[in-house]
Amino acid sequence: MASPLYQSIELLSREKGIEPEIVVSAIEDAIALATRKYYKTQENMRAEMDRESGEIRAYVFKTVVETPELVTDEANELTLEAAREMAPEVEVGGELRFYKDTSPLGRIAAQMAKQVIFQKVREAERDTVFNEYNHRAGEVLNATVKRLEPMDVIFDLGKAEARMPKREQSRLEQFAVGERVRVVLLRVDRAAKGPQVIVSRAAPALVQNLFQSEVPEIYDGTVSIRAIAREAGERTKIAVMSRDKDVDPVGACVGMKGMRVQSIIRELRGEKIDIIEYSEEITTFAEKALQPAKVARVSITDLDEKQIEVIVDDTQLSLAIGKKGQNVRLAAKLLNWKIDIKSEEEKRQEVEQQMQAMSSGPSTPIEQVSELGEAVLEKLIAAGITTVEALADMTAEELGEVPGIGEKSVGKISVAVRHYFGQYEEGEDRPVPLAAIETTTNGPIEKQERTSMAKTPEEILAEAAAAGEPPVELNSLSTEDVVDAEEAESASDANDDADRREERIEMENDTIDTLVADSQEVSDETVDADEHNRG
Repeated sequence: MASPLYQSIELLSREKGIEPEIVVSAIEDAIALATRKYYKTQENMRAEMDRESGEIRAYVFKTVVETPELVTDEANELTLEAAREMAPEVEVGGELRFYKDTSPLGRIAAQMAKQVIFQKVREAERDTVFNEYNHRAGEVLNATVKRLEPMDVIFDLGKAEARMPKREQSRLEQFAVGERVRVVLLRVDRAAKGPQVIVSRAAPALVQNLFQSEVPEIYDGTVSIRAIAREAGERTKIAVMSRDKDVDPVGACVGMKGMRVQSIIRELRGEKIDIIEYSEEITTFAEKALQPAKVARVSITDLDEKQIEVIVDDTQLSLAIGKKGQNVRLAAKLLNWKIDIKSEEEKRQEVEQQMQAMSSGPSTPIEQVSELGEAVLEKLIAAGITTVEALADMTAEELGEVPGIGEKSVGKISVAVRHYFGQYEEGEDRPVPLAAIETTTNGPIEKQERTSMAKTPEEILAEAAAAGEPPVELNSLSTEDVVDAEEAESASDANDDADRREERIEMENDTIDTLVADSQEVSDETVDADEHNRG
């Protein structure tokens, strides 16, 4: 029969959840240490406990070596010759025990032994807790609220205590000491004071476990949970799929009159839950994930980066985004895709900007049209026409409305623009490359490159002769003469415009006089007819 001491050890082991051998080993180590301290010796000391009688004996053991030359520690080693004098059957490598009297051990030795026993038991308890819970991460456990701290809640798991930090709590939940709740085991941390079990009530695994408990179709595998996105205390989105075409996954989770989902909501203290049907097609899944908002269309923008674009009606944009972006954020977690959500108006403006950017294209300064003279360029720039593209889009009527631009200048501008874009009508001369220019003693004349605005000396002489001006030597003409001729022509165009305006005014005045005279004649004829009738 076991001694009362060993029975107490077994009771302590069951209470702490450790093996009795661990407690016995701790007691033996404590007695050996206390005996060594009492006798003030450095000899190897051990202790053993008799489980039947409960007696604990301490002894010094020495190792047997063959010759005196091999002795390195006289306090703990003994030669074979000396050992056989005390125990003839001993061999090399054996041990001899020399028991010590433990009856003189006093209160100090007992206190030291007590501390050693407690330390060994605590270490064994820590190892037991770590080995018990370390491999159970993600499991849902039943726990009892043990005490409430300012930031944390301490739970009793039965074999250990668990801590739930503030970030793992739901803002909707308040606990009372002694209350039983379900928690999710997150991890086990090794700390200086022992392993700490960290639990959570905000993990999505808690919602999954609750649905498995409340919905038989999920428990037996007919309906499976494919994805969960949760913000504890606010809202949870859960995607379910049925393996049986005759079973509605959403209806099975909701239950008759919502009884199943309502029990889960009560367990979560009123947290909102959206149950949607899972789809392999990402665009269809995205439309359902953004419920209760109605989605107009969904398109994949980047397959590698998992990005989609969602277009909703202008009235549905705020509902699709949700309060502080919660709805679209949970949908993105559920899909594991990045969601770019836009309204119809925003998409329309974006498309218009893209089309405008494509239609506008690159712009070329108007100075690139070399056939336009300086005077014409100044007038066009003053009118706000600064690019070749803008000039090419203008009609002849619009060019005629530019101040200082006459009919002749309009024709020359049109020719210059066509030549800039490489368009030549039949009979027009193309520019001669510089390599083909033939030089003479007086400079390049015969095959000099021409434009529609810069005239050759022969053309200037012909115009002068037609106007009755005296002839001019060809070689005496300079660039300044050509520019003066162009400016004179521009001034002439301006005078022509003034003359046309005066003629138009005179024609309008004549028309008005004619209308007045006609109306006077009609009035006179009416008076004569009245007098004739009265007569």
